[in-house]
Amino acid sequence: MNIYDQILEAIKESKTIIVHRHKNPDPDALGSQGGLVEIIKTSFPTKKVLKAGGPVGDLNYLTDMDDVSDEDYKEALVIVTDTANTPRISDERYNQGKFLIKIDHHPNDDVYGDIVLVDTKASSSSEIIADFCFYHKEVLDMTDNAARLLYAGIVGDTGRFLYPATTPKTMRIVADLMEHPIKSDEINRKMTAMSRKVAQLSGYVLQNIEIHPSGVGKVLLTKSILDQFDVSDAETSAVVSLPSALEEVVLWGIFVEQPEGHFRCRLRSKGPVINEVAKQHHGGGHPLASGANAKDLNEVEQIIHQLIQVAEQN
Repeated sequence: MNIYDQILEAIKESKTIIVHRHKNPDPDALGSQGGLVEIIKTSFPTKKVLKAGGPVGDLNYLTDMDDVSDEDYKEALVIVTDTANTPRISDERYNQGKFLIKIDHHPNDDVYGDIVLVDTKASSSSEIIADFCFYHKEVLDMTDNAARLLYAGIVGDTGRFLYPATTPKTMRIVADLMEHPIKSDEINRKMTAMSRKVAQLSGYVLQNIEIHPSGVGKVLLTKSILDQFDVSDAETSAVVSLPSALEEVVLWGIFVEQPEGHFRCRLRSKGPVINEVAKQHHGGGHPLASGANAKDLNEVEQIIHQLIQVAEQN
């Protein structure tokens, strides 16, 4: 029995299924979570299937969360999608169910769950969920809404198919999803649309990025700068990819000051592997796209110095 068969059997055997994702969700977190819930609810209408997690912010056009009680977790199957590390799981009750499944595409540094499906070659967790559904197409129904959610998740994590993780398999799965009436153009517009204040912040980022001769870019967004542009930490995600347009930038970090004073670090690369640097600073992620945390500006400078070392070794 392969792992797709094991997961399907666990679903069949469970009356209640609760699906979690990571905190501060992105389109792939919500796409994989919401898409899987839609597939299971339609395929097994007598089962209770719930989405657990905190607020989804301006991504509520994709999906929203359910009210999940402590009682729901008794004898429940819990599935966590798109979350590499347990501290990042949204809603700490994920371990209160009877059985736990991890479905993810990040490096499997934190191994948790009774069944672990991790495919680092997949573009996204949404791609894995779609592949799982199509593999069991005799049993699982791909609904139009599930296709919409999974398409959005794949588009989000591939940067509209620009990133290296986009493979022929990714495109074949996307083609199958687009057989459904998902309004892909509308999804693409919503995912790239930005408010005027975020557009103004984008201009600030491009004007103020510091670029080391090695090709390492640094963008510091302090609380005063966030206040100046009236943007939240969540809204800064829209500017993370901007430095990739600069020819001289090879890898970069965007450091966003949090209300408590520490910095959220978004690290990206055009080639050199950076996730090992992230792991040294309470983070991790993909080889070319990772997140970390810095307790103060000194640690920010440590991260930049390490990124310079990575750049100079390549």
